[in-house]
Amino acid sequence: MEKIYIPQLAKAPEKTEKIELRDFLEELETLTPIRGWLQVKHQGNYLEVSAKAEAIVTLTCNRCLQQYNHRLKLKTTELIWLDESAGISDIKEWEPTVEELVETLPPDGYFDPGAWLYEQLCLAIPPRQLCAEDCPGIQVEPAPTTATPLTDRRWASLANLKNQLPN
Repeated sequence: MEKIYIPQLAKAPEKTEKIELRDFLEELETLTPIRGWLQVKHQGNYLEVSAKAEAIVTLTCNRCLQQYNHRLKLKTTELIWLDESAGISDIKEWEPTVEELVETLPPDGYFDPGAWLYEQLCLAIPPRQLCAEDCPGIQVEPAPTTATPLTDRRWASLANLKNQLPN
Protein backbone atom coordinates (compact mmCIF):
# COMPACT_ATOMS: atom_id res chain seq x y z
CA MET A 1 0.00 0.00 0.00
CA GLU A 2 1.29 3.40 -0.90
CA LYS A 3 1.51 6.21 1.62
CA ILE A 4 -1.09 8.97 1.27
CA TYR A 5 0.17 12.55 1.02
CA ILE A 6 -2.10 14.47 3.40
CA PRO A 7 -2.29 17.79 1.43
CA GLN A 8 -3.28 15.81 -1.67
CA LEU A 9 -6.00 14.04 0.33
CA ALA A 10 -7.45 17.45 1.28
CA LYS A 11 -7.92 18.18 -2.45
CA ALA A 12 -9.42 14.77 -3.33
CA PRO A 13 -13.15 14.42 -4.12
CA GLU A 14 -15.06 14.49 -0.83
CA LYS A 15 -11.60 14.68 0.83
CA THR A 16 -11.70 10.90 1.01
CA GLU A 17 -9.67 7.97 -0.23
CA LYS A 18 -11.05 4.46 -0.01
CA ILE A 19 -8.77 1.46 -0.49
CA GLU A 20 -10.11 -2.00 -1.28
CA LEU A 21 -8.13 -4.65 0.59
CA ARG A 22 -7.40 -7.96 -1.17
CA ASP A 23 -3.77 -8.66 -0.35
CA PHE A 24 -1.33 -9.97 2.24
CA LEU A 25 0.62 -7.69 4.58
CA GLU A 26 4.32 -8.47 4.55
CA GLU A 27 4.69 -7.90 8.30
CA LEU A 28 1.72 -10.06 9.36
CA GLU A 29 1.63 -13.77 8.62
CA THR A 30 -1.90 -14.74 7.56
CA LEU A 31 -3.32 -17.82 5.84
CA THR A 32 -5.69 -15.79 3.69
CA PRO A 33 -5.31 -12.36 2.14
CA ILE A 34 -6.70 -9.47 4.12
CA ARG A 35 -10.09 -8.65 2.61
CA GLY A 36 -12.19 -5.57 3.19
CA TRP A 37 -11.74 -1.82 2.89
CA LEU A 38 -9.89 1.08 4.51
CA GLN A 39 -11.06 4.68 4.24
CA VAL A 40 -9.16 7.88 5.06
CA LYS A 41 -11.14 11.11 5.25
CA HIS A 42 -9.57 14.56 5.74
CA GLN A 43 -11.67 16.50 8.26
CA GLY A 44 -9.70 19.74 8.39
CA ASN A 45 -7.56 19.41 11.50
CA TYR A 46 -7.76 15.61 11.77
CA LEU A 47 -7.97 12.45 9.67
CA GLU A 48 -10.81 10.01 10.21
CA VAL A 49 -9.50 6.54 9.42
CA SER A 50 -11.90 3.62 9.38
CA ALA A 51 -11.59 0.04 8.25
CA LYS A 52 -13.51 -3.18 7.98
CA ALA A 53 -11.35 -6.19 7.22
CA GLU A 54 -10.83 -9.85 8.00
CA ALA A 55 -8.18 -12.53 7.60
CA ILE A 56 -7.30 -15.93 9.06
CA VAL A 57 -4.20 -16.34 11.21
CA THR A 58 -2.62 -19.36 12.87
CA LEU A 59 -2.27 -19.03 16.64
CA THR A 60 -0.85 -21.27 19.36
CA CYS A 61 -3.13 -22.23 22.24
CA ASN A 62 -1.85 -20.95 25.59
CA ARG A 63 -3.05 -24.10 27.38
CA CYS A 64 -2.24 -27.07 25.17
CA LEU A 65 0.32 -25.46 22.80
CA GLN A 66 -1.50 -26.80 19.73
CA GLN A 67 -1.84 -24.56 16.69
CA TYR A 68 -5.29 -23.51 15.52
CA ASN A 69 -6.77 -21.11 12.97
CA HIS A 70 -8.48 -17.93 14.11
CA ARG A 71 -10.52 -15.46 12.03
CA LEU A 72 -9.43 -11.89 12.71
CA LYS A 73 -12.29 -9.44 12.26
CA LEU A 74 -11.61 -5.75 12.27
CA LYS A 75 -14.17 -2.95 12.31
CA THR A 76 -12.69 0.23 13.73
CA THR A 77 -12.42 4.00 13.40
CA GLU A 78 -9.61 6.22 14.64
CA LEU A 79 -9.07 9.97 14.64
CA ILE A 80 -5.54 11.11 13.88
CA TRP A 81 -4.91 14.73 14.70
CA LEU A 82 -2.95 16.94 12.32
CA ASP A 83 -0.45 18.96 14.33
CA GLU A 84 2.46 21.10 13.15
CA SER A 85 4.67 19.85 15.99
CA ALA A 86 4.01 16.15 15.27
CA GLY A 87 7.18 14.19 14.72
CA ILE A 88 9.43 16.70 16.48
CA SER A 89 11.28 14.77 19.16
CA ASP A 90 14.22 16.94 20.18
CA ILE A 91 13.11 16.96 23.83
CA LYS A 92 15.37 14.65 25.85
CA GLU A 93 13.11 14.07 28.84
CA TRP A 94 9.42 14.27 28.09
CA GLU A 95 6.47 13.17 30.17
CA PRO A 96 3.29 13.23 28.10
CA THR A 97 0.03 14.63 29.38
CA VAL A 98 -3.29 12.90 28.79
CA GLU A 99 -4.00 15.26 25.88
CA GLU A 100 -0.74 14.25 24.21
CA LEU A 101 -1.55 10.54 24.26
CA VAL A 102 -3.23 10.67 20.87
CA GLU A 103 -1.98 9.85 17.40
CA THR A 104 -0.73 12.91 15.52
CA LEU A 105 0.73 13.54 12.08
CA PRO A 106 2.11 16.69 10.48
CA PRO A 107 -0.48 18.28 8.14
CA ASP A 108 2.05 18.33 5.30
CA GLY A 109 3.22 14.74 5.89
CA TYR A 110 2.16 11.27 4.86
CA PHE A 111 -0.27 8.72 6.27
CA ASP A 112 0.82 5.08 5.92
CA PRO A 113 -2.32 2.93 5.59
CA GLY A 114 -0.32 -0.32 5.57
CA ALA A 115 1.33 0.43 8.92
CA TRP A 116 -1.98 1.57 10.40
CA LEU A 117 -3.76 -1.58 9.21
CA TYR A 118 -0.96 -3.77 10.58
CA GLU A 119 -1.24 -2.12 14.00
CA GLN A 120 -5.02 -2.52 14.06
CA LEU A 121 -4.87 -6.19 13.06
CA CYS A 122 -2.23 -6.87 15.72
CA LEU A 123 -4.54 -5.27 18.29
CA ALA A 124 -7.34 -7.57 17.08
CA ILE A 125 -5.33 -10.71 17.91
CA PRO A 126 -6.79 -12.03 21.16
CA PRO A 127 -4.44 -11.77 24.15
CA ARG A 128 -5.84 -15.01 25.58
CA GLN A 129 -5.36 -17.57 22.85
CA LEU A 130 -7.38 -20.74 23.42
CA CYS A 131 -8.16 -23.36 20.79
CA ALA A 132 -11.47 -24.02 22.61
CA GLU A 133 -13.09 -22.67 25.78
CA ASP A 134 -12.97 -26.14 27.34
CA CYS A 135 -9.37 -26.87 26.32
CA PRO A 136 -7.95 -29.16 29.04
CA GLY A 137 -4.36 -28.08 28.52
CA ILE A 138 -1.33 -30.32 28.29
CA GLN A 139 -2.14 -33.82 29.52
CA VAL A 140 0.48 -34.96 32.03
CA GLU A 141 0.60 -38.58 33.09
CA PRO A 142 1.29 -39.10 36.79
CA ALA A 143 4.70 -40.49 37.66
CA PRO A 144 4.68 -44.20 38.50
CA THR A 145 4.95 -44.93 42.21
CA THR A 146 7.74 -47.32 43.20
CA ALA A 147 8.70 -48.86 46.50
CA THR A 148 12.26 -47.59 46.26
CA PRO A 149 12.80 -43.93 45.63
CA LEU A 150 14.61 -43.09 42.44
CA THR A 151 18.03 -41.62 43.08
CA ASP A 152 20.40 -39.78 40.87
CA ARG A 153 23.65 -41.75 40.61
CA ARG A 154 25.59 -38.49 40.77
CA TRP A 155 24.50 -38.11 44.39
CA ALA A 156 25.46 -41.69 45.38
CA SER A 157 28.84 -40.65 46.82
CA LEU A 158 27.20 -38.02 48.99
CA ALA A 159 24.60 -40.55 50.21
CA ASN A 160 27.40 -42.98 51.17
CA LEU A 161 29.19 -40.25 53.12
CA LYS A 162 25.95 -39.33 54.90
CA ASN A 163 25.46 -42.96 55.99
CA GLN A 164 29.01 -43.01 57.49
CA LEU A 165 28.38 -40.00 59.75
CA PRO A 166 27.27 -40.65 63.35
CA ASN A 167 23.79 -39.44 64.23
